[in-house]
Amino acid sequence: MSDTQVARLASVEQFLTREHGNFIDGRQQASSGEQRLTVWDPATGRAIATTADASREDVDSAVASAWRAFVDRRWSGRLPAERERILLRFADLVEQHGEELAQLETLEQGKSINISRAVEVGSAVNWMRYTAGLTTKIAGQTLDVSIPMPPGARYQAWTRKEPVGVVAGIVPWNFPLMIALWKIMPALAAGCSIVIKPSETTPLTALRLAELAIEAGVPEGIFNVITGSGAVCGAALTSHPQVAKVSFTGSTLTGKHIARTAADRLTRVTLELGGKNPAIVLKDADPQWVIEGLMAGSFLNQGQVCAASSRLYIEAPIFDTLVAGFEQALKSLTVGPGMSERAQINALASWAHCEKVAGFLHEAEQSRAELIRGGAVPEGDGYYIQPTLVVNPDAALRLTREEVFGPVVNLVRVADGEEALRLANDTEYGLTASVWTKDLSQALGYSERLQAGTVWVNTHTLIDPNLPFGGMKQSGTGRDFGTDWLDGWCETKSVCVRY
Repeated sequence: MSDTQVARLASVEQFLTREHGNFIDGRQQASSGEQRLTVWDPATGRAIATTADASREDVDSAVASAWRAFVDRRWSGRLPAERERILLRFADLVEQHGEELAQLETLEQGKSINISRAVEVGSAVNWMRYTAGLTTKIAGQTLDVSIPMPPGARYQAWTRKEPVGVVAGIVPWNFPLMIALWKIMPALAAGCSIVIKPSETTPLTALRLAELAIEAGVPEGIFNVITGSGAVCGAALTSHPQVAKVSFTGSTLTGKHIARTAADRLTRVTLELGGKNPAIVLKDADPQWVIEGLMAGSFLNQGQVCAASSRLYIEAPIFDTLVAGFEQALKSLTVGPGMSERAQINALASWAHCEKVAGFLHEAEQSRAELIRGGAVPEGDGYYIQPTLVVNPDAALRLTREEVFGPVVNLVRVADGEEALRLANDTEYGLTASVWTKDLSQALGYSERLQAGTVWVNTHTLIDPNLPFGGMKQSGTGRDFGTDWLDGWCETKSVCVRY
C-alpha cells in the first residue's frame, strides 16, 4: 500500500497550534489551572496539540454561563422558527467546514479519513438538519378532564413541553464529532443550554463546533465546552447542582456511577452504554450478504463502535464456508494510518486502549484459541492491532463475554437457531443484534425474541435519525433519535383552567 496521505489543510495546521482553553460564554477562556492535556495522533503516537485540563472551578464557570443563558431565555425565548433557522445555519457551516472537521477528527481519533468525511461529517449533517426540524414540532395535548367540584364548574386542560434546563453532555472518543452533535442538537432544539465534555483524548472537534455554533447565531452561554479528565472535570459536571439532565455515552461501568450520582439529586439521565452485540446467521442466509454486512458491522472504526457485531453465531451447515469467506475478506484489508485514503483498518484511538485490546488477544493466545489474523500493521509507534477472528472461543475467555471494543470478532458454530438465540441472549448487555436469513417468518420471529434495543435483519450497525436507538439491560436507559427525541430534553407541564 502506498504511504501517500491526505495533505493537511492550512486551517487544520493553524487550529492544532493554538493555545486551546475551555469554550465558555461564547469564547475561548484560559483554565483556572496550569495543567494541560496532550492530544496524540494514534497513527504515529506523536503529540499534535494541547488543550486545557479543566478544574472544578472551570466546570462551575461553564455551568454558571449555561444557567444564566437559560434563565435569561436568550435562546428558549426566541421563536421556534428562528431557532430552527439558526440550527440549520449551524448545519450548513459544519458542511462547509467538512474537510477541516474530518481531518481534525482523523488526526485526534485515528479513524479513516473516508469514515470521518462520510460518517462523522456527512451523516452528522443529516442528523443536524433532522433535529433542527424538530424545533418547530414540539407539541403538547389538549385534555378533557372530569373535575366535579364545585358543582357546575367547567375546565380546560392541556400539556406543554418546556426545556429541562442545563444539560451536561459527556461524549466518548470513538465518534467524538457525531456523538457530540447527538447531544448538542436535541438540547438546543428543545430550548436547553448545554455543557459538553469531550473525551480528554479527542477534544478538538468539539471546540471547533462551538466556534461554528456562535458563528451560526447560537447565543453566548448556550453551548459551552470544557476539556478535562473524567475523574475531575466529568465528575464535577455530572454532580453539579445546576445540571438538570446528563446525557452520557460510554462504558457501562462509568454509566452506573453517573446514574448513582444522579439519583442523589434526581437528575434526569440518558445512558447509552456498552454492548456485546450478537449476530445470528441461519443456514439459509446469503453468504455474500453475511460477509459484506458483518465485515462492515464488525470492523467499522476498528470495531470501536458500541453497536458493532462482535459475536457471530453461525448454523453448522454454513459455518466452514463463512469462516473461509471471512478469512479471505480479513486478509484483503489494508492496515495503515487514517489519513491514508487507501487504508481500511487504522490505529486504535489511544495507547491505553490499544494495550487493553492486546490484553484480550494475549489471554486468548495463552489459552490456545484459534486466531485468524489480518494483514501486518505498520512499523513505528502507532496504536495498531491486527484485525482478528477468534474461532469457537472457549466460554471462559474474557473476550467471549466482555466488550473488547476493537477489531476482534468471535465466530461460533451452533447446531441450530435456537442454540444461537440462547447464546445471543446470554449476556448482561442488550444494545443491538442482527439476524441473517432469507425466511421472513424466521426474521420476524427472531427479531421479537432477541433482547436488544435495536435488531437488524440482513444488515448490522446502520442507523438513521428517524430510528430510535438505545439499549436494554445494562446497555443503558432512554432512547435517542426519532420524532419523539426531544421528549427526553423537555419537561411536561400540565395546565388546568377553570372558566
